[in-house]
Amino acid sequence: MQNWVTEIMEQFGYLGILFMMALENLFPPIPSEIVLPFGGFLTTYTSITVWGVVLAATVGSLIGAVVLYWIGTLLDVEQLEKLTKRWGRILRIKVADIHKADAWFDKYGYWAVLVGRMVPVVRSLISIPAGMSNMKFGRFMLFTVIGTLIWNSILITIGVILGESWNEITQYMSVYSSIVYVILAVVVVVLFYLYLKKRKQHR
Repeated sequence: MQNWVTEIMEQFGYLGILFMMALENLFPPIPSEIVLPFGGFLTTYTSITVWGVVLAATVGSLIGAVVLYWIGTLLDVEQLEKLTKRWGRILRIKVADIHKADAWFDKYGYWAVLVGRMVPVVRSLISIPAGMSNMKFGRFMLFTVIGTLIWNSILITIGVILGESWNEITQYMSVYSSIVYVILAVVVVVLFYLYLKKRKQHR
């Protein structure tokens, strides 16, 4: 897959970068850890510029994020309520739980979007709950742009610095990803434990 990605980018330049970043958001197995550093490397031996790569990559990311946000709006809270009423007993989820999660995202969702845009895999998926919670589109785009610009600029700059050794970043990013996943797993476990504890207290 890596060869296919780099060939598309070399052949089509900015358009190839934009396309790959849009696809990366919709299809996470195509990692930005390959697209962005290679895009930075391209600036060292072609006519494309760093700012051009940052712009193309960011526009591509935003296209993917908007598509996922729109999908999220189709899976709104009311539909989740219907599913919960039907299958909630099996999953041990109540309608009240859906409302609590929605309220949490209404309160902290903007920061979740900002931070999420800098976390592998999560950076794509975070747009879906944003749409589900009917987050204001303007603010969603603002925080998405900020998080995306930071992430894109860092990885593209690394690609410029490493040059022909750009591929080495994938090793470090795999370590970064593993650390992030462990932290997220711990957070989920802790939140689930607190949820169960609070539920027992109410009983």
